[in-house]
Amino acid sequence: MDRFLSIEAFVRVAQTQSFAEAARQLRLSRAVVTTRVQQLEEVLGDALFHRTTRTVRLSEMGQAFYRDCLELVTRTNDLVDQMREVRGTPAGLLRVHALTGFMLGHAASLLREFQERYPDIVLDLFVSDAVIDPVKQGFDVALQIFKPVSDELVSRRLFPVRRVFCASSEYLLKHGSPRMPRDLFGHRLGLYSGYPTRDRWTFHRAGEDSVTLDLKPVLMSNSVHLLRDYVCEHAGIVCLPTLVAAEGLCSGRLRIVLPDYQLSAFWLSAVYARTLRGAFKLRLFIESLGASFSGGEPPWDKALIEQGLTPPQLLED
Repeated sequence: MDRFLSIEAFVRVAQTQSFAEAARQLRLSRAVVTTRVQQLEEVLGDALFHRTTRTVRLSEMGQAFYRDCLELVTRTNDLVDQMREVRGTPAGLLRVHALTGFMLGHAASLLREFQERYPDIVLDLFVSDAVIDPVKQGFDVALQIFKPVSDELVSRRLFPVRRVFCASSEYLLKHGSPRMPRDLFGHRLGLYSGYPTRDRWTFHRAGEDSVTLDLKPVLMSNSVHLLRDYVCEHAGIVCLPTLVAAEGLCSGRLRIVLPDYQLSAFWLSAVYARTLRGAFKLRLFIESLGASFSGGEPPWDKALIEQGLTPPQLLED
């Protein structure tokens, strides 16, 4: 019995609450993970989990054992990474869950630069707009606009995510341009379904009280890229993050609707477990992303600000 491998299997099952998912993340068979946990239970003389056909929960013994085991696994992996750093060759697998709107069209060059610098680090990158707990789902870090879902997670801000309502010139020529936020009720709207504010849309204008509306879209989607394609088909007015809309706005293919009003911005953040704050590969990855956006505005917003299409000040809730 390799005690460390058994402890690692125990920790992963505790995080995922599933032997099958733990096996998938560790790239082992379920039988191997089950055997390793059982061997650990035999050494301890007690069950670490309460198992049913549907659930896997930590026993009293398992709860007492888990936190120290998590710290042990994290610290051991970090020490191995540090030794690789001494040799100049950080290596191993880094699992990343990332927001679709950022990854498509903006992240490839950042990933290339990171891998050119650290060629032995393998990135397993899952792209989705789902809000996750990276610990429970076996990721080292999640790049998302939502706040951490538990107190065991921390976050580091990377860059602001501004939003604008926009439409094509053809649509506005045919249907007219809204002058006030309430004018949006007279238009076909496409809205992103994954914002933390859900159905609450608050419009801010200098020197005036803010206006909050419950808008009624004809199209809701968790894909900002689908909404961009929809607006480019002259189908309606949509709200897009500037990281997706900037190219169309700068080229003139799209126009900002209600340019005198601002929506609050969110932040794309790296969310990860408190216990992984010193993990070497993770630290390198987050520092690399942070350095890419440390010079002020992200490039897509800088282009919009330079053309006077969006105000330089950032509005946050």
